[in-house]
Amino acid sequence: MITINNLSFHFGGQLLFKNVDLKFTPGNCYGIIGANGAGKSTFLRILCGELEPSTGEVIIPETVRMSVLRQDHFAFDEFTVLDTVMMGNKKLYDIMKEKDAIYEKEDFTEEDGLRASELEAEFAEMNGWEAESDVSRLIQGLGLPVDALERTMSTLRESDKVKVMLAQALFGNPDIIMLDEPTNGLDVDAVLWLEDFLSDYFGTVLVVSHDRHFLNDVCTNIVDIDYNGIKMYVGNYEFWYESSQLIQRMIKQQNKKAEEKIRELQAFISRFSANKSKSRQATSRRKLLDKLTVEELPASSRRYPFIGFDMDRVAGKDILFVENLSKNLDGAPLFQNLSFTVNKEDKIALVGNEQAITALFRILMEEDTPDGGSFKWGVSITKSYFPHDNTAYFQNCSLSIIDWLAQYSKDTTETYLRGFLGRMLFSNDSVFKPVNVLSGGEKVRCMFSRMMLFGSNFLLLDQPTDHLDLESISAVNNGLAAFRGNILFSSRDYELVNTVANRIIELTPDGMTDFSGSYEDFLARKKEQAAT
Repeated sequence: MITINNLSFHFGGQLLFKNVDLKFTPGNCYGIIGANGAGKSTFLRILCGELEPSTGEVIIPETVRMSVLRQDHFAFDEFTVLDTVMMGNKKLYDIMKEKDAIYEKEDFTEEDGLRASELEAEFAEMNGWEAESDVSRLIQGLGLPVDALERTMSTLRESDKVKVMLAQALFGNPDIIMLDEPTNGLDVDAVLWLEDFLSDYFGTVLVVSHDRHFLNDVCTNIVDIDYNGIKMYVGNYEFWYESSQLIQRMIKQQNKKAEEKIRELQAFISRFSANKSKSRQATSRRKLLDKLTVEELPASSRRYPFIGFDMDRVAGKDILFVENLSKNLDGAPLFQNLSFTVNKEDKIALVGNEQAITALFRILMEEDTPDGGSFKWGVSITKSYFPHDNTAYFQNCSLSIIDWLAQYSKDTTETYLRGFLGRMLFSNDSVFKPVNVLSGGEKVRCMFSRMMLFGSNFLLLDQPTDHLDLESISAVNNGLAAFRGNILFSSRDYELVNTVANRIIELTPDGMTDFSGSYEDFLARKKEQAAT
C-alpha cells in the first residue's frame, strides 16, 4: 500500500499540485493521466523517492518491495540480459553474486562455508533457483528468444533493450510496480502480453501511458492530475473520458434541462457498472461504480483540439494502384512485390516494419524512388501528407506560427489562418511564436493545421500521434474516423487503428498480408494462424 498525505510540489516556481491525499492498494492498476506538463512523471518520481515533495509525505511500508521502469537503456550495456533483468530484485541479485564469488575462491575456508550456507538459505527462500526460468519466461513473453539471456546489453537493438528494461521492472513479483510509458517502442504482441500480465497482477501497479487501449485494458482506477490537484476515479480510461465529456456538457447547459442531463449521466454510470471486465477486480469495481454519484465525477480543465478534414471534391472511381513495388535498404529488402488497389471508402492501416512503412509513404509521395514496380494515382485524387519526420518543415525556420501556416494557404488573411490555428489551441499571441522553438507536440499540431487547409480527398499519415497527449490523440482519432475520403496511415495507437481502419495491410520483407476488417479481427486471425 502507498499512502499520500497533504502532498504538494512546486517546480521552477510553478505549482504542479497541492493538498493531495490518496491511497494505492494491492490488486489494482492505477492509470495516471494529465495534460503535457501537468506532472505525471514528476508524481511517479516523488512516489519512488527520487524527488522530495514541497510538503506532505509518502508512506510505504519498509517490507514492501518497489520496482520502477528505468529509462536509461545504456546503464547496463556491460551486463548480460540475464543479469540485467535479475537486477530488478537487487537483494536476490546481490546474494547470488556473493554466493558465486565465495564458491570461486581457491582458498575456501570454514568461514566461507558458513557464509555460503546462509546465502543458500536466503537464496532458496527468495525462490532464487527459479530466477533464471522466471527471467526466461518474461523475455519470451515480450518477444525475445531464450538465447538472448547470455548476450550483453550493448549488442541489442534499442527496441530489444526496451523489452529487457521492462522485464527488469516486472521481475521477482514486486509489491509495487511503477511504469512510465511502458508501451513506448513495444510491438503489438509485446503490448498484448503486458496487458495480460498486469490485468492479473496481485500487487499495486501505477502506470503513465498515452496508449488508450492499454489504459482501458489494465486500469481499475484513473488518477487525474488537473486543476493543480490529483484525484482518483473508479473505472478505466474510457469511463473517465466519457464521463468527463458528459459532465462538461452538463456544466455548459446547467440551466438547460439539468434534470434530464443528470438522468442521462446516471444511466451512463449504470451502463458502465454493468459491463463485464476480464480483470480480477471486475466485481469490486462494479460495486464501487454502483455507489458513484454525479457529484463525484470529474470535470476537467483540459482543452481538446479540433481536427476535421473537409474535401474540396469527391474522389472518382480510380484512386490508387500499386503493382509489384519493391524497396531495399543496405541490400536487405524492406518489402518486395507489393501490390494492392485502394477502393472507395478504404481506410487502410499499414502495420509491420516501421522503416518499410515510412519508405512506402515516401515513394507514394514521390520523395523517394522504388527499386522495382510502379504505382499510379487516380486523376481526381488530391493528397495531404503527414510525414513521420517533420524536421524539414521547421528546421532553420524563424517564421512565426501564423506566417509559417500562411505559406501553405490560398487565403493568407489573419482571420482565416487564426481559425485553423485556434482549432489546434494556438490562440492570442501564441500564433506569433517562432516555429523553430516549438515542442514536438506543438509541431505536430502545426502539421495538422497545414493538412486541414488543403481540402484533400486522400490523407497519408505516418505515425501522426507521436508527441501528442491523450487529448490530442482523441482529437486525431475523431477527425480521421469522421473523414469521408480515403486514408492510408500507420500508428502505434491501438485504439486509433482499431476504430479508424476498415482494412489492414501488413508489410513483410517477403510481401504483404491484405486483410479486410478491423485491427482487432486482424490480430485475432494472426493468433489463430500462429496456433495452427
